[in-house]
Amino acid sequence: MTEDQTSEQPAEASPTAGNEPAAPAAEAPAAASDPAAERIAALEAELAKLKNDLLYAHADTENVRRRLTQQAEDRGKFAVANIAKDVLSVADNLRRALDAVPAEAREGDAAVASLVVGVEMTERELLATFERHGIRKVVAKGTRFDPNLHQAMMEVEEPGQIEGTVVTELQTGYTLHDRLLRPALVGVAKGGPKAGGGNLDTSA
Repeated sequence: MTEDQTSEQPAEASPTAGNEPAAPAAEAPAAASDPAAERIAALEAELAKLKNDLLYAHADTENVRRRLTQQAEDRGKFAVANIAKDVLSVADNLRRALDAVPAEAREGDAAVASLVVGVEMTERELLATFERHGIRKVVAKGTRFDPNLHQAMMEVEEPGQIEGTVVTELQTGYTLHDRLLRPALVGVAKGGPKAGGGNLDTSA
């Protein structure tokens, strides 16, 4: 074969990138749900709910505990209320006995003076016992009438007193701790300077 013949032979076709068919593009995988992540999210939500329920339960339990504690304290503090009301009459009678003895009788009769001393000692001991159990006298005379502590039995003409001032005490009142055990029976002034408020109801 001559050189010319060799040069005339067609060259073998060499593969090129432009001649190859294009490969199909890979499709992006669809977003698949993750069962583990969903389970974790559900457990976290359940845990949060349980924590919230626990906080509410703890608060309710604490409120019940405080309420029961307060009720137990109140039962202890006010258990003597009924018997205390009955014993108040003893204090009333001791005071009446002392008020009934005129000063001249105390000074002129040794026996009467000795009896008065004994009654006074008994009254002091009784009032001290009251004090130890939280029973205290209601302050009345000379104070402004207080319907929470006093019961008005009458009105007294007292032009020199502010209207509504307690000017006489017919019966001593008492409180048991912070509660009224018995109101003070009082007479209040009228006819004096006004201090505000309406007329007092003395019909009770």
